[in-house]
Amino acid sequence: MFKVIRLGATPVGLSLFSIQVYAASSEKETSKKELLKVEELSLYSSPACETKYVENPQTQLEEGVSHLRHVMEPYTVWCQDLYAQAMPKLEKAVERGRETYEFLQNPPAGFYPRLGVIGFAGIIGLFLARGSKIKKLVYPAGLMSVGASMYYPQQAVAIAKAHKKQLTVAQVGFL
Repeated sequence: MFKVIRLGATPVGLSLFSIQVYAASSEKETSKKELLKVEELSLYSSPACETKYVENPQTQLEEGVSHLRHVMEPYTVWCQDLYAQAMPKLEKAVERGRETYEFLQNPPAGFYPRLGVIGFAGIIGLFLARGSKIKKLVYPAGLMSVGASMYYPQQAVAIAKAHKKQLTVAQVGFL
């Protein structure tokens, strides 16, 4: 129907250039019946959109994982709540540990001998508390508090004043 004018063989370097190709009609007769309208060309028309979303069915593995996640959801929420409550307490404990470590790196004068006497009072309390479980709790704690109050009287008075009501109730309950 159409003739294309051929170009000769070109070197590779010329292939990068744009080349115009002309077509000539072999038939001089072109009737209006053969001409196509722009709407009839497939380039300018779009096919009718008849798409439908189809979800893939779940496999056994996906169903099992989904079921497991639904079953475990209350436990994961519980763990998250527990974590949220425990983290501030753990952070405070870590901070106190760091402060204690720094304090023990540069202790005040005479700190270790005082600590030794207070600890030795606790060990003596364990030896004296043979038999009863209550004695094993009261004697070491009592002797250690007496030793601590001898070396740190100002702090002992401050603690006694702060917990005076609790100490009074404990004495009445003990009698």
